[in-house]
Amino acid sequence: MQDFDYTLTWYHGSQQELTKLRVGSSITQNRNVAKAFSHRPSLLTQSGGGTVKHNGVTPGYLYIVADEIGPEDVDPHPHPVNVTRWEWLTNRELKLELIEQTVVTDEERLTDQEIAEMKRKQEERGEQTFAEECV
Repeated sequence: MQDFDYTLTWYHGSQQELTKLRVGSSITQNRNVAKAFSHRPSLLTQSGGGTVKHNGVTPGYLYIVADEIGPEDVDPHPHPVNVTRWEWLTNRELKLELIEQTVVTDEERLTDQEIAEMKRKQEERGEQTFAEECV
């Protein structure tokens, strides 16, 4: 994609200690999304203001990609929720640098009420969650 800035920092969130990222792994330029993914959520939401909330509970690791990334190195994730291209899949092995061990905070945790509201709205629109589609 020519209109995308590949020079910005890329992040990866994981539940494992890593030094390299495999081909086909997910990366993003949104640090908060990568941090949320480090907690292995099945639900994730991002408000218009950029606040990321999720239902993950696992402590994890937040990394930056140490290699330079170009258009040939990544492809947008094909899932329909990725229309804004916030999640990308890698086409080659990449070096990682650990920047933070992560723990879930109350501010980033979805409440039971928020989860119920998300599911209600999705049902009204006839949609499934990503987790439901992957089962």
